[in-house]
Amino acid sequence: MTIPNKQLMTEQDICTKFVVPALEAAGWNIMSQVREQYFFTDGRIIAKGKTVKRGDRKRADFLLNYKPNIPLAIVEAKDNHHSVGAGMQQGLGYALTLDIPFVFSTNGDGFLFHDRLTKTGPVEQHLALDEFPSPAALWNLYCQHQGITPQAEPIVTFDYYSDGSGRTPRYYQLIAINRTIEKIALGQKRILLVMATGTGKTMTAFQIIWRMWKSGAAKRILFLADRNILVDQTKTNDFKPFGAKMTKITKRTIDKSFEIYLSLYQAVSGNEDASNIYKQFTPDFFDLVVIDECHRGRPQRRQSTLCKSRPILRLVDRSLNTSKRVRSGPATA
Repeated sequence: MTIPNKQLMTEQDICTKFVVPALEAAGWNIMSQVREQYFFTDGRIIAKGKTVKRGDRKRADFLLNYKPNIPLAIVEAKDNHHSVGAGMQQGLGYALTLDIPFVFSTNGDGFLFHDRLTKTGPVEQHLALDEFPSPAALWNLYCQHQGITPQAEPIVTFDYYSDGSGRTPRYYQLIAINRTIEKIALGQKRILLVMATGTGKTMTAFQIIWRMWKSGAAKRILFLADRNILVDQTKTNDFKPFGAKMTKITKRTIDKSFEIYLSLYQAVSGNEDASNIYKQFTPDFFDLVVIDECHRGRPQRRQSTLCKSRPILRLVDRSLNTSKRVRSGPATA
């Protein structure tokens, strides 16, 4: 059998004939763990005069996922006229945007592996085609870098909510969700999550709460907002999957049989001690408190009462009229 000359192959030939077989041999499931020709932006909007068009979309040759909600690596391929590492800078750019720890570059002769998280070992190393790491090997390396313990791993790896429509969090939402889940699972108590206007803070908060709740890491959760319409929209729309497990605190009355609580700041803390119904809860009643639009003004005393609960996630809208008012919390996701 005649072996094809790699020099005559296109980049797509290299992907099909060398990269995919190497991934399969390493134990990657091509159907569920590998995304080929992965587009992750729609292209920059370019306005010129009265015309508007899109710039080029960003696309990675391969995105490797440990699970659907845990992207682990980017693989960038070039044709054999290039060196093994010719795609590395391109891959590193994509990895920076997608917050992905590992990058591989190839020309069909082998792989150049770049570890973005290492602080002690080699940052880059050459691998033969048959030395590509397995999903478990890359995941274990990631856990070592991030300090993810066996106790935290079930929380970190828990799936996000899916309604069966194929809708998934956008890449920047997934970054926010995964970073926050990791911090909470590792014991961090105060997290400040800053997201731009229109990027889906409430959906992101829902996915964080869902994974914490379904994994058993948080059994009772409080979601706070400062306007009734925000609470009602959240309950009706993004938080709808919680169903009968969810309640809205109204008329300063408490039913402790629920698991997901939605409330106004004003409903749990008033101006007089008698109206502060937060005192009906023990300090450890809620396993997680999520405060939406926490950059909006509210009495400092009310904020201090909320801190009696355990982990607190604060959501901030990073828009032009609020960015100067936001103060960094003790820690950020």
